[in-house]
Amino acid sequence: MAITITSILFILIGLALGGGGGWLVALGGSPFYLFAGVMFVVTGALLWMRRAAALWVYAVLVLAALGWAVWEVGFDWWQLGPRGGLIIVLGLWLLTPWIRRPLGFRGTTGTRYPANPWPLAISVIIAIVVAGYSMTTDPHDLAGALPTDVAAAAPMGGDMPDGEWHQYGRTPYGQRYSPLAQITPTNVADLKLAWQYQTGDVKRPDDVGETTYQVTPLKVGDSLYLCTPHNLAIALDAASGKEKWRYDPNSGMNPNRQHQTCRGVSYYHDVAAPAGAACSERVYLPTSDARLIALDAANGKVCETFANKGTLDLGQGMKFNPAGYYYSTSPPVVAKGMIIVGGAVNDNYSTQEPSGVIRAFDINTGALVWNFDTGNPDETTPLPEGQTYTTNSPNSWSVSSADEALGLLYVPLGNKVPDQLGMGRSPSVEKFSSSIAALDLATGKVRWVQQFVHHDLWDMDVPAQPSLIDITKKDGTTVPALVGATKQGDIYVLDRRTGEAVIPFKEIPAPGGTIPEDHASPTQPISDLTFSPPPLQEKDMWGVSLFDQLACRIKFHELKYEGRYTPPSLQGSLIYPGNFGTFNWGSVAVDPERQVMFGMPTYLAFTSKLVPASQIPPRGQDEKGSEQGLNRNDGAPYGVFMGPFLGPLQIPCQAPPWGYVAGVDLKTGKTVYKHKNGTTRDMTPLPLAFNVGVPGIGGPMITKGGVVFMGAAVDDFLRAYDLTTGKVLWKGRLPAGGQSTPMTYTAGDNKQFVLIVAGGHGSIGTKPGDYVMAYTLP
Repeated sequence: MAITITSILFILIGLALGGGGGWLVALGGSPFYLFAGVMFVVTGALLWMRRAAALWVYAVLVLAALGWAVWEVGFDWWQLGPRGGLIIVLGLWLLTPWIRRPLGFRGTTGTRYPANPWPLAISVIIAIVVAGYSMTTDPHDLAGALPTDVAAAAPMGGDMPDGEWHQYGRTPYGQRYSPLAQITPTNVADLKLAWQYQTGDVKRPDDVGETTYQVTPLKVGDSLYLCTPHNLAIALDAASGKEKWRYDPNSGMNPNRQHQTCRGVSYYHDVAAPAGAACSERVYLPTSDARLIALDAANGKVCETFANKGTLDLGQGMKFNPAGYYYSTSPPVVAKGMIIVGGAVNDNYSTQEPSGVIRAFDINTGALVWNFDTGNPDETTPLPEGQTYTTNSPNSWSVSSADEALGLLYVPLGNKVPDQLGMGRSPSVEKFSSSIAALDLATGKVRWVQQFVHHDLWDMDVPAQPSLIDITKKDGTTVPALVGATKQGDIYVLDRRTGEAVIPFKEIPAPGGTIPEDHASPTQPISDLTFSPPPLQEKDMWGVSLFDQLACRIKFHELKYEGRYTPPSLQGSLIYPGNFGTFNWGSVAVDPERQVMFGMPTYLAFTSKLVPASQIPPRGQDEKGSEQGLNRNDGAPYGVFMGPFLGPLQIPCQAPPWGYVAGVDLKTGKTVYKHKNGTTRDMTPLPLAFNVGVPGIGGPMITKGGVVFMGAAVDDFLRAYDLTTGKVLWKGRLPAGGQSTPMTYTAGDNKQFVLIVAGGHGSIGTKPGDYVMAYTLP
């Protein structure tokens, strides 16, 4: 009975592999699956006929599969395993007495002998030895040590006590660096949870998919200030985590919002106000219904002298302003007595959406000081009453940085909506899309602009707050620099005075082949400091078994793909890196003293398929905003269907690692180390913590003590890394996804705390929650 069932199973496996393999060969793919299918069918037929030759045929398949797998991917266990796992398990089964006895023979004495196992056994043993060896190697790891020498002068861009954190990236420089040094690589393993607080703001059944906790709290005096996805502003005692006050702006719910999040609030101290006066210290809260509200930092009461009784309407000046299409998800920049606000505009909703204008308001009164509209960049004086900003102009949904000494604001800019359609863009839109623009803080005038994607058809917004750092050159001179991380994986290091390259970058040829109405740029820039991955090949397709790997290979060949910047198409295009980003809003962290950088490059391919407007179904009654799935582009000739490139089991079609941590010496522009980051513990129903390197979204924070803290990965941990080597020193289990950027401060008896908000991320499916977690040494 066992051999009969086995023979049928082998034949069915062979038919599945052979059929799919034939399809793959017809598409120009590998012939191995067709070969394997034939060998399974032949083995199954021989088993049915009780022929010992079945073991010989299968031994050939084992050796052929091993040779093919090593030829394709070398000794990479996570790629070898899925290629050979099923084959080896079935080979071991064929060696059992239940199979070998019926295949044997009866001797002259009448004794029954089982079939000779050794041809197959030797093949299986060789494969197991190769598998065992591959488990001891890591072909993706780059080991090294960052320099530890310290620069003589290291400006951090802010005047505040070492134990405080006044802006999103701690200072206007956006370094995500703290001069605190109580926690070091030698004692970080002793970190313990000091206190835990829950905000009460949790994801609701009627929320949009991307409802996320991405907030980095501020620390001023003895208080912490944070916001929640539904825009509650909360103040906590920094030492104990006890709530001091909370404010609810009642921003409501709207299914049109693509994002329900708040990355942070902004803090301002009016030094001209009498000490202790009402609203002498303020917290500014951006909301998802496009308001900016000024609150008294002492008690959370609205500061009614700001704007219209404490509230600034960010929808003013918009020609088209449908509810839920425009909102501010990131904290505004406070500089030179102004509060400077960008805004998120829904991707791919309509050709009639709000403007992406950047506006500077008097921080005390709310009066408009200047406006920078990428559709009309030369006119920055306040917009006259009755006029409107440019519809659908590129926006800045992320966080800007500022150098008050140079008088410059550095704005990371996105793309014009619709993102995947480049028809009809004006010259100014083409100039500013997917760039960093340096604006004069006093006037909003453009001082320089550096573009990182030409004629962007891929939603490659500049997603990350630029980090400002002074870098020592080989000749000993110092250049005030800007470090800009991009979705496509390039790190641009520029002279922040002029926008000129500190680390060189160049133009390289880019694919063409757009729809007839559009065009693609013949070249695209790439930095010498890049984490952009090599182009995908069929051998990079992955799955947990031969079957889903085969399905991904077929899907790979069915999509249009000519490398980075393959244009969207009606056929469906493979976009790699995808618009999830090699780097995203979490940015990178820099150490201004050691002049090094720490980042988390992530690699996920996406697909982009244009859909003619005539084929787009009517909007569903309960349809909610999302960047994944069908993006309608109302008013445009095409919508676009976007999403991650996944296999039948809803895991990435590309092979891991999907996530790393990396260290860069900014003085040389060299990547010194790169290690896989994160495990599969929270990716599957079973808590199996395989260290494959998983995706993540969020950012790192560096301390002077030489320790980097980061959550971000899709397993629910806060990790501490050695800045010098990138090795994990400690990890703390979080009760929800840690997709926010941590911060650090001192409180109480001057103890250093490390804090992260753990509330999960809707797009990547981590566990939702509402936790604020603070750690300290015993």
